[in-house]
Amino acid sequence: MRSTRLATAATLVLAASVALAGCGRDSGGGQDEAKSVGGGKASGEITVWAMGAEGEKLGEFAKEFSTENPDAKVTVTAVPWDAAHQKLASAIAAKQTPDVSMIGTTWQGEFAKTGALDPTPPDLIKKEDFFPGAWDTTIVDGASYGVPWYVETRLIFYRKDLAARAGFPDGPKSWDDLKAMAKGMQEKAGAKWGINLQPPTKTGSWQSVLPFAWSNGAEVASADKLTFDTPETAEALGYYQSFFTEGLAPTALPEGSLEPGFVKGDIGAFISGPWHMGIVEEQGGAGFKDKYAVARMPMKKSSTSFIGGSSLAVFKDAKNRDAGWKFVQWLSKPEVQVKWYQAVKDLPAVQAAWDDQTLSGDTYLATFGDQLTSAKAPPAIPTWEQIASVVDTEIEKLCKQNADPAATAKAIQEQASAIGTGS
Repeated sequence: MRSTRLATAATLVLAASVALAGCGRDSGGGQDEAKSVGGGKASGEITVWAMGAEGEKLGEFAKEFSTENPDAKVTVTAVPWDAAHQKLASAIAAKQTPDVSMIGTTWQGEFAKTGALDPTPPDLIKKEDFFPGAWDTTIVDGASYGVPWYVETRLIFYRKDLAARAGFPDGPKSWDDLKAMAKGMQEKAGAKWGINLQPPTKTGSWQSVLPFAWSNGAEVASADKLTFDTPETAEALGYYQSFFTEGLAPTALPEGSLEPGFVKGDIGAFISGPWHMGIVEEQGGAGFKDKYAVARMPMKKSSTSFIGGSSLAVFKDAKNRDAGWKFVQWLSKPEVQVKWYQAVKDLPAVQAAWDDQTLSGDTYLATFGDQLTSAKAPPAIPTWEQIASVVDTEIEKLCKQNADPAATAKAIQEQASAIGTGS
């Protein structure tokens, strides 16, 4: 599941969030009340809900777990992403949850606040095994309520030939480099657009803008405080805006035109996740992999990207709680994470999995792994989707109507503060 699709699906069902808050559950005692998991092999039926391609392939993949645990049977229900939030909300309200479910990272705070999620057992799952940014997406009020399953982050994809003509044969390293490379790709290499940034629309552009704020030292949000209205955020908003006002990036692209434009050289660079490697290589044909490269997000005070993906959570109403956690632990083994990548192309959330030659031996994948060490996600707060919608709306005004960056930061702060963190 890609985070842009998750954000869209979640925004469509925000009303269900309100219903969840009234389910009558206590938020629980967090990590202090995390229960241990019994020893021995798993047994009994383990019911799992999973979405997207993961839901389609997990059932067959889980047969190896049943081979290792012959008294256990994993039953996977594939759930469409656009129905997942409401289905989970209804199941929690009715106390008819599965044992285990995928939980999108931006839903973690909302569902944990209902008291429906079982705290992560520290005797079974070790946080140091995971990328810090991924683990942080499971934390609500200081306690973990899930395990990162797979991750994704964003890099700069750029045409090597155009970048070389622009004077950046090794890609950009800093904010200044990224701007200069985009200009050079237009002026010296003939690209129509120096770079494509996520179009400033009302769905998901926050995922592209926040990394620039984070790279400039802004925090913007924590579990109990919202701080969008800062000089660091305003500067980042102005930098992002400048690519549109200076004509380096389009405010909109026709559907499906990004990849062909990149292959033709009409678009010199874009920011996206690992799924785009396969797309551009397929469209570019034989040898196109040698024509592009990927680079970490540009440095200001830091090089920080967005981290997305999905976690696995076990419910307090699970009928087979211990076996559910054992299945989650199995999916978190480095060797299993590598096999899952080979099956589905989901990047491992477990750091040790990246030592495998399958990932470390690929220069492009290794760059994604390197970026994951400093990637961040917004805090797992129940109201994040509402706040994200505000950010998207104000970014659209920023880039399409040339709104003042400082005024944009202030407008986001005022509206986000009115929404609150839900803590």
